Amino acid sequence: MPLREAATVLELLSPGSFVTLDTHPNDLPPFELIHCRGGRCLVRQQTWGKYIQWEVEHKRLKSA
Repeated sequence: MPLREAATVLELLSPGSFVTLDTHPNDLPPFELIHCRGGRCLVRQQTWGKYIQWEVEHKRLKSA
């Protein structure tokens, strides 16, 4: 596999920062990033409460 195909640059996202999805609707507030591991990230909405989280692929997220 050529190096270009193997290399994927992902944005560095810090826990506690706010992120949006690649297909984020305009009327949805950004998600709070909890943590990322192994290409997957846990995010939540502030209104969801502390223990409700959603796992999303890192490549689908960008800084808000």
